[in-house]
Amino acid sequence: MNATIDPRWAWLPYKPSPDAPWDLRKVGHLFRRATFGADYQDLQIALEVGPEKTIDRLLEGDAGGQQKLDAEMKPLADSIARGNNGAQARAWWLYRMLYSPQPLREKLTLFWHNHFATSNAKVNNAGFMLGQYALMRRHALGNFRELLQEMSQDPAMLVWLDTTQSKKGKPNENYARELMELFSLGRDHHYTEKDIREAARAFTGWEIKDGHAFFNAKEHDETDKTVIGKKGNFAGADIVNICLAQKNTPYFIAGKLFRFLISETVSVTPELLEPVAEQFRKDYDFGGLVQTMLRSNLFFSPEAYRTRIKPPVDFALGIVRALEGRIGTIALAQALEDLGQNVFFPPSVKGWDGGQTWLNGQTLLFRQNLALALTSTEDGRFGRRTDPAALVKKYGKTNDGEVVDFFLKLFLQGDVSTDTRSRLVQYMDESRRVSMPVFWAEEDVTNHRTRAVCHLILTLPEFQLD
Repeated sequence: MNATIDPRWAWLPYKPSPDAPWDLRKVGHLFRRATFGADYQDLQIALEVGPEKTIDRLLEGDAGGQQKLDAEMKPLADSIARGNNGAQARAWWLYRMLYSPQPLREKLTLFWHNHFATSNAKVNNAGFMLGQYALMRRHALGNFRELLQEMSQDPAMLVWLDTTQSKKGKPNENYARELMELFSLGRDHHYTEKDIREAARAFTGWEIKDGHAFFNAKEHDETDKTVIGKKGNFAGADIVNICLAQKNTPYFIAGKLFRFLISETVSVTPELLEPVAEQFRKDYDFGGLVQTMLRSNLFFSPEAYRTRIKPPVDFALGIVRALEGRIGTIALAQALEDLGQNVFFPPSVKGWDGGQTWLNGQTLLFRQNLALALTSTEDGRFGRRTDPAALVKKYGKTNDGEVVDFFLKLFLQGDVSTDTRSRLVQYMDESRRVSMPVFWAEEDVTNHRTRAVCHLILTLPEFQLD
């Protein structure tokens, strides 16, 4: 497929044209990839103002609204840290994903969480995990060099990859290995086991004191190290800079972002990545890399459209956001664990594999059950706080065709066949004649049919694609 993709065309800014119009499909695509989905008003406003202003708004976010949310949530974060409550920590973050006025920054924080893949199962310190979250969020649209340097001294990371056990004469290789293999260069790119052993000596001496990273010079190896062809009395920061200077590092990071924002099926060749990777190399401006990708021809092309399987977080939060729900997130966090994505508890140092691993017979059933719980109004975890029937009333949709079309545009931007639409309308008509409890009023019957067809739409194969 890549033979047909011209890298120069791929990374030029997308401009609407008769062949590639700015329409509801492209709006929905942008909000699925760059945020956790959109509600009806989000879609309509973006459709009206166009791609440039919409992306500007996503990049900037609402700083005032974010400050207010931060102030409201800080006491709970402090309480979670004091009580070391990992279950509440994951619910706290999911709430921010749902309601942050800066959803793009929150989405990219999740990207970095999967990149650095630190699990509280080992760290066992909710305060450290919230601290790492804050670090990743602060640099989510910032400078990768600064993020990687600070991550090397992050308390959660120091525990996760055993840097606190790394002493002069007894270096631990875990962080040096993952720094090269997973965080910067990528697997098997111009480094050796000897490079890892030498680099590990540069990270000796880091401890945690009073909840903060502390450098104990007495436990640091001051002798010369030779790492990827460089020799010197290196400290950890020097090793990070050596890794950042390698040719493959910008390609590796740009490639991971490509798979996150653009496609899991298009082959990420060096030739395709070269224009963005070489630009990224100059200053490691990750925000600039994100902006280039989001504005690009390739991002809005058929090659990128619905070519990712929705991760569980995107699946669940997209439903809640579209239904304009206001829910607590403790039960949602548990449901997402069942679906295979337990935030703050990634399965390994590699993070979640993603792609087709998200879907199997069991997780697909769990998705259908969660969609039912969020649309039926009969599940005690969510109640009527995500009610499709209330939503169609809000937007004045009354007959069966209007209701079906509203949900198809809201959740799928019309990406279903005319036959599928006809079957959904037919279902609503036939369900009118199904026996209902005798004490139900006509409005109860109508609401039940509306909720049922909404649930059906959320179980369509198309809704599993991002």
